[in-house]
Amino acid sequence: MTELTHLDDQGRARMVDVSTKPETERAATAEAFVTMSASTRDSVFGGTLPKGDAVAVVRIAAIIGAKRTPELIPLCHPLPLTGVHADVERTESGARIVVTASTVGRTGVEMEAITGAAIGAVTLYDMIKGLDRGAEIGPIRLLAKRGGTSGEWTR
Repeated sequence: MTELTHLDDQGRARMVDVSTKPETERAATAEAFVTMSASTRDSVFGGTLPKGDAVAVVRIAAIIGAKRTPELIPLCHPLPLTGVHADVERTESGARIVVTASTVGRTGVEMEAITGAAIGAVTLYDMIKGLDRGAEIGPIRLLAKRGGTSGEWTR
């Protein structure tokens, strides 16, 4: 890419005009990890966390995060999301939050998937911080995207 599309010809920030792009089905999947102690992980996935059902709360937070992305990320287009799927998986070192966002539109949903995963991870941290101040978030990354003129990409 040779052109910075979020700058106008005078170098000022702008939202990219996507009105001439065709509407296509688009989807993106992102993940975020939360590392925590084994005892905290067991509380999260065993349903004994003092703050309640972390897995359910994290799923809802991740979905809300994806839906609110244009309110959080400057210059991000508001998109009519057709679906957001969030899951929380137990890992050896803690938890993995996986979010897939989809739409039919003129621009991709990578930011929605990434933001959903990030908000899910921050929510999980909030729910466990009283038990495990040493918990860590990261990495947060895009795993795959499809749709649009650039087609498919997979990490």
